[in-house]
Amino acid sequence: MCGIVGGIAQRDVVPILMEGLKRLEYRGYDSAGVAVLDERQHIQRIRSVGKVAALKDLIDGAALSSSLGIAHTRWATHGMPAERNAHPHMSGERVAIVHNGIIENYADLRQDLSAKGFTFTSETDTEVIAHLLADVLASEPDFIKAIRKASSKLVGAYALAVVSPDDPDQMVVIRAGSPLVIGLGVGENFIASDVFALLPVTQRFIFLDEGDLAHVSRDEVRIFDDQGRQVEREVRTSRVSASSAEKGPYRHYMLKEIFEQPAVIAETLEGRIHKGKLLEDSFGFEAKQLLDKTQNVHIIACGTSYHAGLVARYWLEEVGIHCSVEVASEFRYRQVVVPENTLFVTISQSGETADTLAALRGAETQGYLGSLTICNVPESSLVRESNVALMTRAGPEIGVASTKAFSTQLVALRLLVLALAKRRGMSTERERELVEELHALPRQVEVILELNDAIKEMANAFAEKNHALFLGRGSFYPIAMEGALKLKEISYIHAEAYPAGELKHGPLALVDAEMPVICALPDDPLLEKVISNLQEVRARGGELFLFSDQKVKIGLDRFQNLTLSDIYPSTAPIVYTVPLQLLSYHVAILKGTDVDQPRNLAKSVTVE
Repeated sequence: MCGIVGGIAQRDVVPILMEGLKRLEYRGYDSAGVAVLDERQHIQRIRSVGKVAALKDLIDGAALSSSLGIAHTRWATHGMPAERNAHPHMSGERVAIVHNGIIENYADLRQDLSAKGFTFTSETDTEVIAHLLADVLASEPDFIKAIRKASSKLVGAYALAVVSPDDPDQMVVIRAGSPLVIGLGVGENFIASDVFALLPVTQRFIFLDEGDLAHVSRDEVRIFDDQGRQVEREVRTSRVSASSAEKGPYRHYMLKEIFEQPAVIAETLEGRIHKGKLLEDSFGFEAKQLLDKTQNVHIIACGTSYHAGLVARYWLEEVGIHCSVEVASEFRYRQVVVPENTLFVTISQSGETADTLAALRGAETQGYLGSLTICNVPESSLVRESNVALMTRAGPEIGVASTKAFSTQLVALRLLVLALAKRRGMSTERERELVEELHALPRQVEVILELNDAIKEMANAFAEKNHALFLGRGSFYPIAMEGALKLKEISYIHAEAYPAGELKHGPLALVDAEMPVICALPDDPLLEKVISNLQEVRARGGELFLFSDQKVKIGLDRFQNLTLSDIYPSTAPIVYTVPLQLLSYHVAILKGTDVDQPRNLAKSVTVE
């Protein structure tokens, strides 16, 4: 959610901080701010509510410049969106601090610090950290020791970056439960929430481990583990380019990312299938041992990733693997019965989703066979803490509403299903058939994208609508759930998804001429049952918006339909997702919403 950027250099870092904040806008935020040390070694702070552009106008007006500074985009947790609650937070002139995460014991700390005479000007948990550090510095002048001592009093998850006039040639950062990276330069170094913020200035990064504290100066980075021992962390060169996070010719990131799906699906398959065979060794050296023993699968995820897991449950059960799929925020707070030889699978675009990460950490003591994550960020916590990682290779996804990350998650899950199906006696001929269908998938998605103009025309019918109903059966019920989520996320139309067979159990009462009903109609064994359900909708005057396989004979009156070319059953849920994404996008355009940054939402949910 929140974003951190910091830098220390021999040049003005303010433009770098502002560019970093702009690149972190995709995470979701409601305010932004920057703090720097000026030539007199005084802290200069500027904060504003709203977009980074508003903060930039204030900074330009103040002619702010410095070779050392920290900056932040905030998504409100403790305290409403307001300038007083925006980061950075200060304790007098002693320290300035930015913080991602949640401090669970902030109320007790605030009470103690207030009793000592500290004055609070915000409702945030972060200001507590600033005053706590200032309090410790009064008796412990060593900056690093003081931060370590102060952080030992914090309960919760956090990534912190601190600057102080007392130590004008360094930043100190510490990570406990929230991600933080250090970007390495020549005569300059930087820190950020993720690599995308720093790609214009470096490709070399250090990813801090849990509990690490780092002293960052212009010429060196010293890292200490949670025991206070100086350690070396691997320097990694990022393969992500700065231009990959640009919109290019597209009006919105979301549209760009929808149209990138053929390429990223092909990239996700690259090196994993070849000549009709699944190249299982590409999963990693620990994968074979885990998959050989797997009898059951538990999938844990949130939001769109949860929908991907629900589709995978149908696929896994088709090949004889028992599978349960749960929302991470629910799973982590209940007593779980773990069948013998159960593989724990997490799905996350960012790899930093707080509930999913907490579920993984809790699973380590619950008797699971091992853990596998499906993720888009190689350096993320989920990847580093799982036994096996199956990367989706979707590249940066900037739009809050997930599109290409979802489709590549489904592709990765399809590969996992194939690997387990081989252990259940899948024939070589069947493997070749399914692999060839995966190989054809990028081209099939390209064909769907050619329907963009027709889908744009269909969207006009939604301009005045306030509600929508998505229907599906079998593996297309989760696709209906994903379609409803996309529409509500970016157009603010209330949308629900139901199994089509459940219409008579309540949802049919909602159907009238003002309730558009959206449904995918693949050519599968449940087709006639779904068409029967749609007849019930038409009988109540409901408007139907359908996406059907070219073989399907619908036999209804008064409906809008777009025909898709012949789609393979094994990959049909992936293909049918794309027109639903485009429909949501074009409806949102008509509604005039902020497509890439919908209200109240964040890209990466890194707090509970």
